[in-house]
Amino acid sequence: MIPFYIETYGCQMNVSDSEVVARLLSDNGYRPCEHLEDARIIFVNTCSVRENAEKRVMGRLDLFARMKKKDPALKVGVLGCMATRLKEELLAHPAVDWVVGPDSYRLLPGLLGASQAAPLQVTLSKTETYADIKPYRGLTPGITSFVTIMRGCNNMCAYCIVPYVRGRERSRDPFSIEEEVRDLFARGFREVTLLGQNVNSYRWKPEDGAAPVTFARLLDRVARISPSLRVRYTTSHPKDMQDDVLHAMAAHPNICKHIHLPVQSGSNNMLRKMNRGYTREEYLERIASIRRILPGCGISTDLIAGFCSETPEDHAQTLSLMEAVRFDQAFMFHYSQRPNTLAARHYKDDIPDDVKIRRLNEIIALQNRLSLESNRANVGKVFEVLVEGLSKRSGEDFFGRTETNKVCVFPCGKSDVGDYVRIKVRACSAATLKGEIINENQ
Repeated sequence: MIPFYIETYGCQMNVSDSEVVARLLSDNGYRPCEHLEDARIIFVNTCSVRENAEKRVMGRLDLFARMKKKDPALKVGVLGCMATRLKEELLAHPAVDWVVGPDSYRLLPGLLGASQAAPLQVTLSKTETYADIKPYRGLTPGITSFVTIMRGCNNMCAYCIVPYVRGRERSRDPFSIEEEVRDLFARGFREVTLLGQNVNSYRWKPEDGAAPVTFARLLDRVARISPSLRVRYTTSHPKDMQDDVLHAMAAHPNICKHIHLPVQSGSNNMLRKMNRGYTREEYLERIASIRRILPGCGISTDLIAGFCSETPEDHAQTLSLMEAVRFDQAFMFHYSQRPNTLAARHYKDDIPDDVKIRRLNEIIALQNRLSLESNRANVGKVFEVLVEGLSKRSGEDFFGRTETNKVCVFPCGKSDVGDYVRIKVRACSAATLKGEIINENQ
């Protein structure tokens, strides 16, 4: 069997896609390997959301080109979003033998085995969900895993390239989702994260005319598989999140009380220009509903500094919204213009880089303070944590997450990976809770 290796860049969706690719190939005479040096075929699963991600990929392709000079039999394929966006440019790279977009992975076994097959396959689909493919998750059972429930995106946010490289939104059959989750639980996994570009718009219409399955109903169905299975999801869009999802979360203790709700900016001017579909006031109303229905729910977000023509007042509005919401965590970036997006076609990227960086640093500094204050409020409290593995800093400590998605580090004791343990928090940093396992009577 020919060994192959997949390098994955970008979001959790790409991790899930790489598992689909690994299954398709492993079922057709190829063998996944753990080390790049052992591979006869290398795949790079790419991301185009930010320029830096693409630069990293191009650097890897340059390395693979040098490797192929020493070993001409080595083959390289580019998968994912960059494949759709750059097409012939990637195929012209001296390292690259195949370029395959995110809706064409079923063609891979045929491409690898046929010398006459077209090496460029990037057509987007309106129906492909890979619902019948059981993702390859290795020979050793894990503890946490991702389950893709939908693909593509219909939201044409001005800064975002995803709809152009992943196609239109389509939801996966809920029965196949449940089957995949049941299989994961039977294999020892104890947490699943349901994935979609906008999970709140998940909607599957049965052929028999029965009521559509909404995301709230899907959450309910997955949560009922076992009370010992933790359920998470990402990502939510503020304009589509409704109270039915919050009530589903409240009804099931095993649905983790954490919501990632990207806001991007606190300024109505910027939100309108970004084509986000909600106002600052409407976003704050969503936050109020979360706090009311799910007290103590963890909330994280995405923030962009320096979008087109952002004024100091717009930036100040973002800082004030952060203070108002008090996010537990945030993913923060300065604006990086992506080719062919609405913003690239219609707006000038007119904020100087030094201003973008200064504003981003102010956002980061504020969020570090808010995260530290949030974590300090947890010192002395007790949380149930799923043991996910060894801490990166110490082989004597485990790490896991609370249901609100806060990372917790604690001495191993007699616990094992996959156990649920009760942790009393003794100290913290802005990023981590530090605690110890306690007995029920402590």
